[in-house]
Amino acid sequence: MISLVIPVYNEEKNVALLQQKLSAVLSRLNREYEIIYVDDGSTDQTFIELEKIQRQDTAHIKIIQFTRNFEKSAALMSGFSQAQGEIIITMDGDLQDEPEEIHRFIEKLEAGYDCVTGWKVKRHDPFSKTFPSRIFNFLVAKISKLKIHDFNCGFKAYTREAVLSLNLYGGLYRFIPAILNAQGFKITEIGVLHHERKFGISKYGAGRFIKGFFDITTLWVLLRFSQKPSHFFGNFGILSAVAGLLIIVLLWKKLNK
Repeated sequence: MISLVIPVYNEEKNVALLQQKLSAVLSRLNREYEIIYVDDGSTDQTFIELEKIQRQDTAHIKIIQFTRNFEKSAALMSGFSQAQGEIIITMDGDLQDEPEEIHRFIEKLEAGYDCVTGWKVKRHDPFSKTFPSRIFNFLVAKISKLKIHDFNCGFKAYTREAVLSLNLYGGLYRFIPAILNAQGFKITEIGVLHHERKFGISKYGAGRFIKGFFDITTLWVLLRFSQKPSHFFGNFGILSAVAGLLIIVLLWKKLNK
């Protein structure tokens, strides 16, 4: 069985078109499937459009609605918790991913990989997004020692075992391949088509990259010290103790002059 988990936020003009494409593709795969839309606190008509879609195909479509925008990690974890499939695929809801490529992800999983991540080889986004993204991916690859090009592509496929190992919060959704790699899962990537956005606007501005680079520090700590947290805190403890001792010595000398 295949489960698709699709977080959406203010995508009222995209979800119906996306569903049409998905239905056409998934019906040709001759597999059981479900599509889980997670409405991450949309303020437009996205949820109403999703309800219309669900009424047309109650057998395959589930909707999760958040009361406000909790961001992507929470949306993914909520969708994962409801997914029944042995293969779990994530996509963005903005029509920039191409559903016709789903079978390629499945083939890679069946070849023995645990996580297959998309690589937007020719990305149709402004320079203000693509350039920081390249720096971001370079840094994450260096820290994680995982040689892939696009850690944060929303188009991914996982085995159920890999998904169950994840505990995402904050900005950790950006680093899923690195996290799974550190846990011993087999990771690969495939080049995917990337379409220009036709409807709606991107939800990620410059602040996303500022947060992203702070999150890189979190990733570094998780990957390096997750099995030995005392080493991380111990280093700070030793430095603090040495600094405190020096201050005491200096004060003692000053008082005894």
